[in-house]
Amino acid sequence: MTIKPGTTLTLEPTFNEKKEKYRCKVVDIDNHTVYIDYPLDSKTNKTLFLIDGTQLRVTYAEESKAIFAFNTEVLGRKKGQIPMIKLLYPGDSELIKIQRRDFVRVNYAVDISVEFEDERFQFVTDDISAGGSAIIIKGPIKFNQGDEVSVLLPLCFNNGDIKYVSTIAEIVRIWTRGAQTLASLKFTDTDDFDKQQIVRYCFERQLYLRNKGL
Repeated sequence: MTIKPGTTLTLEPTFNEKKEKYRCKVVDIDNHTVYIDYPLDSKTNKTLFLIDGTQLRVTYAEESKAIFAFNTEVLGRKKGQIPMIKLLYPGDSELIKIQRRDFVRVNYAVDISVEFEDERFQFVTDDISAGGSAIIIKGPIKFNQGDEVSVLLPLCFNNGDIKYVSTIAEIVRIWTRGAQTLASLKFTDTDDFDKQQIVRYCFERQLYLRNKGL
């Protein structure tokens, strides 16, 4: 287990469209439970009282500066020298390592709509991150490297929600891999909320692929 007492955690509600973040510290741990002090809202610095069953995403940094994340839920409370909240710890195998210098990227097929010069094209992604995507090209296209396109990306989450991300992208390069032609897109006009949605989606897909052994 990489989490230790004293580790600072950042908590984000999983199913909440508000861009909320809370911070707390680990007080104690056991095999499947992390005990934290009552978290503070990162913006208001006010103490929060989390309801049992609340779904959260946890991120934290190791001493080596590596960033890890996992999904959790509030299990209850525990009395001690200080009041504590119990969080489910899913196990070391469920930890996702986050790359600092780039957004989390996952190899997964997602339908994506690309508009260029008032013409819309339908593709499937080869990979996706909050910073951009590689798409598989089938058929003739009009755009070239360096062109700017409009993108519509539907994200289907585990809870049944569908979020639509609309953004502008730059065609960074068009390249081949075996018999496939691909285009690399860099998202250039994605707001913080949409980035958060894509990161959440990639995180869910990574866990799904890991559970499938892929």
